[in-house]
Amino acid sequence: MTGLDQVYLSDRGKVRQHNEDAIGVFQNKSGILAIVADGMGGHLAGEVASQMAISIFKKLWEEEPVIKGPSDAESWLTEKVIEVNKAVYEHSLSHPECQGMGTTIVTVLATSTYATIGHIGDSRCYLLNDSGFNQVTQDHSLVNELVKSGQISKEDAEHHPRKNVLIRALGTEQTVELDVSTIEMEDQDLLLLCSDGLSDKVSDDVLEKELLTSDNLVQTANYLVQLANDNGGEDNISLIMLKKTAQGLGEESC
Repeated sequence: MTGLDQVYLSDRGKVRQHNEDAIGVFQNKSGILAIVADGMGGHLAGEVASQMAISIFKKLWEEEPVIKGPSDAESWLTEKVIEVNKAVYEHSLSHPECQGMGTTIVTVLATSTYATIGHIGDSRCYLLNDSGFNQVTQDHSLVNELVKSGQISKEDAEHHPRKNVLIRALGTEQTVELDVSTIEMEDQDLLLLCSDGLSDKVSDDVLEKELLTSDNLVQTANYLVQLANDNGGEDNISLIMLKKTAQGLGEESC
């Protein structure tokens, strides 16, 4: 049986007093739902937003939706994000201490043959396969818009003073749009989902090198988090790795 090995890890980092990231990997008859959420909104409010998003998606996935193919997967993610966004937004309105809270989200609905990827914000999904190592998602950030319009270079974006300004997040507005796409999954293909606490501190080249040379995903996950901390660790660091294997379905938290 062909399956997906899973490794996931979330770390507070070296500076933050709280971990406002939240992660979840949930399985049902349709496949695996993996999510990384990076909360924002000040003391504890970001933690509320990210945990709410994960817990609501967990409940929705436990309801065993019928997913017959990529179009069903894309529709399900698109529809359920609307529900999750509404719940987080309404919670922020009714709880003054949570006013303005929100969260990024990157999620993968994965089966043994395809993976449907959705995201809001700047948490990322990367794919390592025979074509190389590529970022599947496009950050919903101010600097990425500046790069896309040619106003600054990709190198300039890495050190831009407004690097962390998002133009889209879950829970901050009444409505939000999920970017969604589907890719085929071949044997040995690997998906990496992560918060910007990892991608800001470990370059794509280093991520590719470590994943290519890895024969132990748990050790690699721990090493990548250590690298992010060694490079400053100013933010929370979260990642999920899903690798298609012929050995069946495995699961590891670090």
